[in-house]
Amino acid sequence: MDTAVPGPWRHAVVTGGAGFVGSHLCAALLDGGTAVTCVDDFSTGSRENIAELRDRPGFTLIEANVAEPFAIASPVDLVLHFASPASPADYLRLPLHTLETGSLGTRNVLALARSHRARFVLASTSEVYGDPQQHPQSETYWGNVNPVGPRSVYDEAKRFGEALTTAEAGSHGTDTGIVRLFNTYGPRMRGHDGRAVPTFIRQALAGEPLTVTGDGRQTRSLCFVDDTVRGILAAAASDLRGPVNLGNPAEITMLELAHTVIELTGSRSTLAFVERPTDDPAVRCPDITLARGKLQWEPYVDHRDGLRRTIAWFRRKLAA
Repeated sequence: MDTAVPGPWRHAVVTGGAGFVGSHLCAALLDGGTAVTCVDDFSTGSRENIAELRDRPGFTLIEANVAEPFAIASPVDLVLHFASPASPADYLRLPLHTLETGSLGTRNVLALARSHRARFVLASTSEVYGDPQQHPQSETYWGNVNPVGPRSVYDEAKRFGEALTTAEAGSHGTDTGIVRLFNTYGPRMRGHDGRAVPTFIRQALAGEPLTVTGDGRQTRSLCFVDDTVRGILAAAASDLRGPVNLGNPAEITMLELAHTVIELTGSRSTLAFVERPTDDPAVRCPDITLARGKLQWEPYVDHRDGLRRTIAWFRRKLAA
């Protein structure tokens, strides 16, 4: 599906632009005629993700850590802040970097947006809801987060980033928005990033047992990356301050996901049940009433179609 959304932007800055979602955003903006400056320190992003963008007109790469102040000379009218380790394997390996990116990094990127009078959109996450006691989760729910658990470096960095973004808008009048992303998946995910979809696909294609945590009855709501990008750009083109949930309200259990991946890959893999991680949410499902009403957005790609596309990408990557 075409994710290009022609918008009013001449020049966008995408922090974390070499990451999974960030690289798809860079491509969609370029497709829509917007010049893009990608800012990434490659702590978790990949040069391979942006290899096809490097020679496209209007694309610029700046290798920088957003936790340190940086400036961009040419006028900017959109800033998308997507820099952050986002997978359990990454934020558990880089806990301080994750916290610094969510705090100092968000402050610096907000300052950049303010100096250019640009629209700013913060990539937040469903993880701000923690292990939720409200189901499905609406934007008015404050969450159930362990502030000192192993996941807290990511959860609290994003919660602080939301607070900082809200304070920036109130104190300086900066045009800000917040999007909360739910379980985005698709091409360019890393097979060893610790998230269920790439882990299951990698294991199935290798004929290895799929490692299902706990009893597999915990749920997630999978949103294909093309749909997520459409929602982000719709939020960017609006005046919605948010936060706004962007995700697929169709839930799936991890057990069902594992069986579906085995079916779609044609694998002979079996299941191996392993210990469930600390503070792993039992349920995850977005209420997208706000996105439907204010952005006229909802996901189109069902999980079987999205998984087929993602599996095909992993096959091509393995064959290369």
